[in-house]
Amino acid sequence: MVHAQFDPTARQALAVAAVDAKDRKDLTWQEIADAAGLSVAFTTAAVLGQHALPAPAAKAVAELLGLDEDAERLLRTIPTRGSLDGAVPTDPTIYRFHEMLQVYGTTLKALVHEQFGDGIISAINFRLDVKKVADPEGGERAVITLDGKYLPTRPF
Repeated sequence: MVHAQFDPTARQALAVAAVDAKDRKDLTWQEIADAAGLSVAFTTAAVLGQHALPAPAAKAVAELLGLDEDAERLLRTIPTRGSLDGAVPTDPTIYRFHEMLQVYGTTLKALVHEQFGDGIISAINFRLDVKKVADPEGGERAVITLDGKYLPTRPF
């Protein structure tokens, strides 16, 4: 049976335990995703409490991380999503994404609406990819792809 969570506290505690187990076992997010049989972005988000894992993936992840049956059950539970509170993030990496949306959010909105019309980009029917590429000017660049299904607003 599918269960939904109404309080994120248990999932937050599980995320802390899972990351600790990941570190102790010296695993990468990709290795955990390989065990789950899912993408690295989805699996990482699920372990961090933002998605429910299908039963076989939850079992594989729990076994890999050495987590108990309660943790496996919780990995299958539909979470209360949203990992950030309402305050401006203080972690530098997360803050930069916040800053990017502060600077380019209205631009993204204007371009999406001009090209697609009134609607939203789904965060449910969604893909995320992060790649490291060489910068022709030296160093490295991060290429982040956000790929969401467009959902038009429908009058009713």
